[in-house]
Amino acid sequence: MPKGKKGGKVRDRWRDKKWIAIESPTSFGSEQIAQVPVFDPSGAIGRSVETTLFDILKQEPQQYQIKLRFKVNEVDGLHGRTILQSSEYSREYLRSLTRRGSSMVSFVNDYTTKDGYVIRAYLVVFSQGRINSSRKHAIRLISKSLLTDKASSMTYEQFAQQAVLGQLASEIYNQIKKISHLKHVGIRKTKVLRVGEPMKEESPPQEEATQDVAAA
Repeated sequence: MPKGKKGGKVRDRWRDKKWIAIESPTSFGSEQIAQVPVFDPSGAIGRSVETTLFDILKQEPQQYQIKLRFKVNEVDGLHGRTILQSSEYSREYLRSLTRRGSSMVSFVNDYTTKDGYVIRAYLVVFSQGRINSSRKHAIRLISKSLLTDKASSMTYEQFAQQAVLGQLASEIYNQIKKISHLKHVGIRKTKVLRVGEPMKEESPPQEEATQDVAAA
């Protein structure tokens, strides 16, 4: 009978892992959206976590139809902070908006925020009746102008929040509703193409201090 191999106790490496609480950005309430096991907390950086808008806000059932993907960009202790990497309507929700006898206007463009993020936003507009090409073109021009102005005056966090919560779509609706009777206006998808630099606070003016030194 062969001799059995002698060996020490096998170490359970799972117990060595630490659980990092992944949180949504402050613009989405800093809610815990997942827990990730890692050996080294820095290993959580770059991880992506998917959830829905309802799981964060818990307000309206329709928010289940908006899928969000967050990416960990910073770890503080056992807390992972994130940015919104992308948002998207579910296929079922987008399909439910399509009706016979209506027109769909879709528009895709890239926008740059004031903190240097580049975002690709996909706008979708559904009318209550058929609309011609010239009206579709007018809707695209107005939408592009508004989103360009908004992005350039906002940080990425502000732009992402307003895009997901429908505030930007509401402003577009108010500007294009005279062109046609509308059923739905929404930013059906967003994704980050380039990450910007953190905003730096400007130093207070030093004029008074300079005058004091000169007077001394």
